Amino acid sequence: MKLADLSPEVIEKIKTLRYDRILEKHEGPWKWASVLEYYDPELMLIDSRYVLLPLEREQHPNISVLRSIVSADGNTLTLFLKDTTYYPEYESEMDTGRLAICEKLAGADFYITTVYHEWFVVKNDGLM
Repeated sequence: MKLADLSPEVIEKIKTLRYDRILEKHEGPWKWASVLEYYDPELMLIDSRYVLLPLEREQHPNISVLRSIVSADGNTLTLFLKDTTYYPEYESEMDTGRLAICEKLAGADFYITTVYHEWFVVKNDGLM
């Protein structure tokens, strides 16, 4: 599935949505209309689900999925990601973690990000 394949009605619905974003101390909420206008986003296939993240498509190869959790009703997807776009050989994972909460768009077969935050990748021994 590609963003270009979506109907004009679905694109217009996306433009009305907002998402919460905190990256590098820049806080939202932000408008999806701005992402579509100023970025070059694309749907990403994550664990057999299409997801629209507020990222440039050129960042996709730098995104690793650390955890993917689907809600019981299948309408919400929580992702723990690692983005090495700006820290390709960074020794610490602290600056590369991202948390995305995505919700299924009504009448569509993909998830759209409603929360996108920095997340310090921490490993806690003893947790499953």
